[in-house]
Amino acid sequence: MNDYLFPKRMTRRAFLASAGATAAGLALAPSRSLAGDTTSPVRIGSGYHTYELDADWGRLPEGMKYGLGCGIVVDARDRVFVTSRSTTPVVSIFDTDGKLLETWSNDFAEKVGYSTPQVKDTAHGLYWSKENEVEYLYWTENISTNKTGPKLGARVYKTDLQGKILYQIGNVATEGSTSQKFAWDNPTDVAVAASGDIYVVDGYGSQRVTRFDKNFKPLRTIGAKGTDAGQFKTCHGVWINTLKGGEPQVYIADRENGRLQVFDLELNHKRTLTGIVRRPCCFYQHKGFLYIPDLASRVTILDADDKVAAQLGDGKETDGRTDRPDQQTNPSLFAAPHALTVDSKGNFYVVEWISTGRPRKFKHVPA
Repeated sequence: MNDYLFPKRMTRRAFLASAGATAAGLALAPSRSLAGDTTSPVRIGSGYHTYELDADWGRLPEGMKYGLGCGIVVDARDRVFVTSRSTTPVVSIFDTDGKLLETWSNDFAEKVGYSTPQVKDTAHGLYWSKENEVEYLYWTENISTNKTGPKLGARVYKTDLQGKILYQIGNVATEGSTSQKFAWDNPTDVAVAASGDIYVVDGYGSQRVTRFDKNFKPLRTIGAKGTDAGQFKTCHGVWINTLKGGEPQVYIADRENGRLQVFDLELNHKRTLTGIVRRPCCFYQHKGFLYIPDLASRVTILDADDKVAAQLGDGKETDGRTDRPDQQTNPSLFAAPHALTVDSKGNFYVVEWISTGRPRKFKHVPA
C-alpha cells in the first residue's frame, strides 16, 4: 500500500494492477439505478439543473476506504480533492473521469505535525483559493476527541497543493513567522475574499466569526450563541458571494438555526434568509448560482437573488412512510451532505457525513 502514499505517485505497474482490480470489481458490481431499472441512468433535478450520477466515480483501490465525509474541492485543473475521517487515505485526488491520481496518508500527517490517526480524528473543512495566480488549500481542524495528552486540533492551516504548511493559526505549539496562536474553540470553515482577507467561523465552538487580513492579522470578530441577527447556533460554513455584483457579501451557514445570514465584508449584518434551508453546512459558487449542501438530506441551489433554483435529492423522511428506500444507499437521494464543489463543466461533487463518506459526482446534463 505504500505505493499510494503521498507524495509518491503510483508507479505504472501499481497503477495498472490497481486499474485491473478496480475494473474487475466494477464488472461484478450491481448497477446503481432507480426502481430496479438496470439500464436507465440515475438523474436528479429538472431543466437547467438536471444532473446524472456517475456511479463509478470516486472509487478507491482495495484496502482503502473513506470515513465520515469532511471536505471536497476542485483545483484549477479540475482535480478533485476529497478528505474524510480515514487513515487510508487521509486525502484522495481524482480527475473528473474518476481516475485516482494520488492519495495522501502518513507523509501528509507528518507535514502537519500529527500522526495519521490524529489527522483522522481532527479532520473537518477544506477550501481552495487562488491568490495572485497561485493556488492554495485552507484546512480547518476540529478539536480532538482524545482528552488525554496535549490538546490537539483547533487549527486553521494554509498549504500549497502538495500539502506543505505555509501558515498555521490557532492551537499551535509555538509562535513564529509562519505560526500564530489564536483562541478558537472548534473552527469549521474558511473563506478568502478577493482582497486576500480571510474569514473563519468557529462553528463547533464559540460561535464567533473572525475577519483577518491576508497575513492573518485579526481585523474584527463578531458573533455569539443565540438566535438574534449576528448570533449563531453552529455557524458551520462561510463564503464570499460575488453573484450580486458590486461589493461582495459574506454568507454564513447558521446551521442549527436553519438559516443563512448575510454580512458585508466588514461583518456588518445585512439580512437573514429563512425558509430556504434546513441545516446548511457550507457553500460553493459557480456560474451564477450558489450551491448549498444541507446536512438534512438535500442540496439547494440559489440564484443571484437568493431564490431557490433547485432542491435536489431530498432524502428526508417527512411523511412517516416505512418503505422509503434507504437514503444512505439509494443513488438518487442524499443522506447528510457535508461539503460540495463544482468543476469547470458544471458537474458537482458531494461528500456526506456518513460512515462511508460516499463521495459522488453528478454530471451536469441540462434538459
